[in-house]
Amino acid sequence: MITKPTIDRIMEVTDIVEVIGEFVQLKKRGANYVGLSPFANERTPSFTVSPAKGIFKDFSSGKGGSAVTFLMELEKFTYPEALKWLAKKYGIEVEETVENVENREEENRRESLMIVSGYAAKFFHESLLETEEGKNIGLSYFKERGFSNETIKKFELGYSPDQWEAFTGQALKEGYQQQFLEESGLSVKRDNGSLYDRYRGRVMFPIHSFTGRVIAFGGRTLKSDKNVPKYVNSPESEIYHKSNVLYGLFFAKKAIREEDNCFLVEGYADVLSVHQAGIENVVASSGTSLTVEQIRLISRFTKNITILYDGDAAGIKASLRGLDMILEEGLNVKVVLFPDGHDPDSYVRKFGTNGFKKHIEDNRKDFILYKTDILLKEAGNDPIKKAEVIREIVESVAKIPDSIKASVFIKECSYLLQIDERALLSELNKMRMAKAKKDSQQQISRQVVPVDETLLEEPKVLESKDDANQEREIIRLLLLYGNRVIDWDGIANTYIGPFIIAELSDVEFENATCKQFAEIYRSEVENGVLPDEQFFIHYPEKEIVDLTVNQIATKYTLSENWYEMHKILVSDEQANMKATVLGAIFHLKKQKVGKILENLRKELQTTTAEADQEILLNQYMQMKKVEKTISDYLGSVIIK
Repeated sequence: MITKPTIDRIMEVTDIVEVIGEFVQLKKRGANYVGLSPFANERTPSFTVSPAKGIFKDFSSGKGGSAVTFLMELEKFTYPEALKWLAKKYGIEVEETVENVENREEENRRESLMIVSGYAAKFFHESLLETEEGKNIGLSYFKERGFSNETIKKFELGYSPDQWEAFTGQALKEGYQQQFLEESGLSVKRDNGSLYDRYRGRVMFPIHSFTGRVIAFGGRTLKSDKNVPKYVNSPESEIYHKSNVLYGLFFAKKAIREEDNCFLVEGYADVLSVHQAGIENVVASSGTSLTVEQIRLISRFTKNITILYDGDAAGIKASLRGLDMILEEGLNVKVVLFPDGHDPDSYVRKFGTNGFKKHIEDNRKDFILYKTDILLKEAGNDPIKKAEVIREIVESVAKIPDSIKASVFIKECSYLLQIDERALLSELNKMRMAKAKKDSQQQISRQVVPVDETLLEEPKVLESKDDANQEREIIRLLLLYGNRVIDWDGIANTYIGPFIIAELSDVEFENATCKQFAEIYRSEVENGVLPDEQFFIHYPEKEIVDLTVNQIATKYTLSENWYEMHKILVSDEQANMKATVLGAIFHLKKQKVGKILENLRKELQTTTAEADQEILLNQYMQMKKVEKTISDYLGSVIIK
């Protein structure tokens, strides 16, 4: 468990804009920052970060909270994992009451996989640099490829000894469990139940998560045996889903944001060589076909992708159709082709950084125009093939969500294809109408679903919407104004928070989270502490954080020039805090009294004994008086 002083130090230095800015491209808007949601696929920013309050709110997915909550939601960290990530970022030493390294068996499944992967990366890296076999084979290979010591260290490159159980035996000896060695794909189980090393005799390329932890590996053989696969990659696991990962993104994301462009290459060596040349905004899909998830990862930082192909024309043509996905996601795609016999790795090593950059500038083409050029050359003078090319190009343009951009491409393609622009526009509109019709039909089919009869059963506990709203309003007031001193007629020298809690001592909250919040607040007040919004923003329980952020975050901010422009005066609740606070308290009490009256009415209708009816009737009349008193008081307070 991380000690309270350590948590406080982490919270003090954490800059939420800086932290979230590593994962989401943020733009300043007034006092806040906005960006595209990393949790939902959206084209209009609804993700807001408030540096003043230290919170984020994603209005697309409903998620919100502190920097810690963000890491937990995005990277699926546990609360301690998120704190440790922040501590590492800001150079804070973590003090724990129990050392987790000595208690691996108590770590959760996901963290255990992370720990064993991190250990493996360290083992392979040390094998590369500190063993004779590693130096003679692995390090020699990396040096031949031109990788510097700095690059080798930065990307944690390694070597797996050419022995059956070199890694597995050492890992088991040091206490790592067989279960996690197997699940991570580092070790493979034999028929007799024993384990052996998956990557023996290979140079190792660790694959890092978005936050820099090693989650998988790519291992390249140095043998010429054709029966041995050139690359062996980690299998899918709880911490590694290859469709959601881009090799090098952890090291590239800052440069991608600054350059507003991402270079996409094919292999590990391409990333390493280009990065080493000082062009750091480069990632690879690690031998897999590009996925929508990977495209969306890039789109968090830039809307511009430049794909760097080697000279394999057949490979280029095969990938053209798949790259239409990038257009569908609203990104701008450019393509650069390297001369035959060269890939980004070999080209940058031969011609250097300046030569590499010049080649990109001189040969960069828009994807649509590049695709048109490639397919036209293939079609030659065959009119049937040319007609197919036209349809395929228009299909690509139809995937571009920006209508203005699409119309520009239609104009360019009209010239290249030597066909009337109106004909292309007509074909484009047909395709878009067909897609719209198909999407509409799919939407209808999704809506027609079998009725789950269990949903028709009446729940055991029903929560009044009005009660829930009134309870949340109390929470909002506690958060925003709880530490303000009261100076009203007849009430002074006390804080709003303790006053509200005291006034509602006879009221029981029905919403479970609101009830827990009120109990926490009351407990802190009784201990002499007046908790503020930061106390609840950084509370370790997610439900409390969610409630807090939902009550203090707003999607809209009234412009300071609103009155000058429109001459419309918007009431300010702070102008009359007495009415605001007492109004909320008594509205909630009125709701509770109304519920009591409703229950008494039901009992009166079902009770037959005269004595019981008389008792119930007296209770009912008494509660009606209370209700009238509250209503009268509400009327007078609001009017004043």
